[in-house]
Order: sequence, then C-alpha cells, then structure tokens
Amino acid sequence: MKNITVFCGSSFGSEEIYKDQAELLGKTLAKQNIGLVYGGANVGLMGAVADGALSENGTVIGVLPNFLRSKEIAHLGLTELILVESMHERKMKMNDLCDGVIALPGGFGTLEELFEMLTWSQLGLHKKPIAILNINGFYDSLLELLQTMSEKGLLKEANQKMLLVSDDIDDLLNQMKNYTPPTVGKWIDKKNT
Repeated sequence: MKNITVFCGSSFGSEEIYKDQAELLGKTLAKQNIGLVYGGANVGLMGAVADGALSENGTVIGVLPNFLRSKEIAHLGLTELILVESMHERKMKMNDLCDGVIALPGGFGTLEELFEMLTWSQLGLHKKPIAILNINGFYDSLLELLQTMSEKGLLKEANQKMLLVSDDIDDLLNQMKNYTPPTVGKWIDKKNT
C-alpha cells in the first residue's frame, strides 16, 4: 500500500488515548513508508495523525474544502495541501489518492466518510481495504449494530466482513495488506428479499 486515507475527528475526544493512538498511527505509517491522506486540518485527531507522520518524515497529503480553509484550520506543514470546492469532492479526491482507509474515533463526519467508502466497496466501485482502529472499544456499539443488521437480513455477512477491525495498529495494517475483497455483490434477486 502506497497511501492510506485516515478519517477521524476534528476534536480530541474525552480520552487521551485517542490522541496518543492517532499520533502513533501517523508515525507507524511513516516508518512503513506509507503516505497519509487525510482531511487537511491542524486540529484534533486530524492534526495529531498528521503531526505523527510528519515527525517521522512521512508524506502527508491533506484534502481540504476551501470553506474550511477560511476558518484557519488548514495544516501548514504538510507535504501537499489540496484545496477542493465541496465535501463530496474531498471524499472523491481522498479515495482517488489512497489504497485503503482507516477510521479512528470521530463524529458524524467520520461515520459518513467511513460508510460511504463501505457502500462504494459494496457496490463494486473499489476493492480497497476499509478498517477501524477500535481504540479502547470506541466502535464496539457500532460493530454490534452491524452484527444486528446482518442477523436481521439487511446486510450480507460477506459485506459485513469487508470492515476490518483491530485495536492494534500493526495487526490492522497486516489485515489490510492481506485483504481479499468479497466476491458477493450488493444485489439480490426477488426471491431473496
């Protein structure tokens, strides 16, 4: 993998471990010569993952909508900062630049980005590994919901398994490097509905 996109919060959250793990992820990517693609901000977990990678001389590409740049949150120390016009264009560019995705703790934006990438994969628009670094059980409730969706027949088990999960950075990166996308598509016929 040449580049990994990281989706995460623009705040630090309530637990110091989120910031520590974001920084460690950035450092680990740089040490493994994997470029970081992220939202381009210098705040919260976004800033922490970028600073971690930069501290190890990693390549860091930020993708930031112009309207957020005007709020003075752009990280000025990046390898490259790409300015786009909309949030949708931001996600498209981040997808174009990466070979896989990791979600750290975050809010609505992080979930929206994660689920759009999962949906695109489910629809066959890409075959990239998508992962959650489940820091301190942050995503446990979400993973339980996905299990319920599968048990209730609203999410195929093969598609549920597209989401790679670990609380350990090295394990997660290993899963991503060895990822094989499912061969099952989204579409089902009428008799299976």
